[in-house]
Amino acid sequence: MSPQLALLVNPAARGGRTLRLLEPVARRLRAGGAELSVIVGDDPADALERACTAVSERPDALVAFGGDGLVHLAAQAVAGTDVPLGIIPAGTGNDIAGALGVPCKDPVAAARTVLRMKSRTVDAARVRAGSTDEVFAGVMCCGFDSRVNERANRRTWPPGMARYLVATVEELRSFRPIPFRVTFDDAEVVEREVMLVAVANTGSYGAGMRVSPHSRPDDGLLDVVMVDALSRSEFLRVFPSVYRGRHVGHRAVTVRRARSVRLETVPEHEAVAYADGERVGPVPLHAEVMPGALHVIV
Repeated sequence: MSPQLALLVNPAARGGRTLRLLEPVARRLRAGGAELSVIVGDDPADALERACTAVSERPDALVAFGGDGLVHLAAQAVAGTDVPLGIIPAGTGNDIAGALGVPCKDPVAAARTVLRMKSRTVDAARVRAGSTDEVFAGVMCCGFDSRVNERANRRTWPPGMARYLVATVEELRSFRPIPFRVTFDDAEVVEREVMLVAVANTGSYGAGMRVSPHSRPDDGLLDVVMVDALSRSEFLRVFPSVYRGRHVGHRAVTVRRARSVRLETVPEHEAVAYADGERVGPVPLHAEVMPGALHVIV
């Protein structure tokens, strides 16, 4: 029986350069017997509405053709349902796909994976911040890294990852550690000044930063990584080690596991959270694991 696939496309991925890959991917899926409907929204809200409508019609899978941001959007539509999520990585950052074992360097190979229709059950997480209530599949960050995201999103140049490098340099000039109150499982409370807090379901974000290298997306827990206050010079020495996951051995880094976590800042300090590279909003916020909420084709 031919699989019925709803293909969710981000036409802006990699500045629109991945659209040229859409035709060979669609051709491969159809050659493999899939019946394909392509979903392209006018904006993220429209894309989500269309994706939710597609899922309500119970296709054999909702397939995200894009990067982590599109996977994040697709997760809103499929989390808690029995409709599998397929991923064809085609974005600047494909950390979620990599963590789940999806081929990241060859979209046509990823399309072949989708056609096998073999799924793996993994966790997601729900985050509530003010009026925001949404799901994330990978990593939520708050602190230095989210402020870099804020800066990068305000820039129109340079393109791609270079924009984030420029934003990182700019933020380093002015960043000061943030006093956080972190509550684990509605019980234990930790208060300290930190450079950042990351709440991780998978191990990496930001196109290869292994912020939580030991995270498992199917263990029913979230890994909470905290980097304590550091001088600018020491932070610069430690930061590059995140690409190999070696930062977790530094004296300033702690990792805790919990089913839920609440993040707050003391008065007069603001912090904004990003999840899967998408803006969630300012703290306070509450995140909790959703065991087995996603069925991902791998």
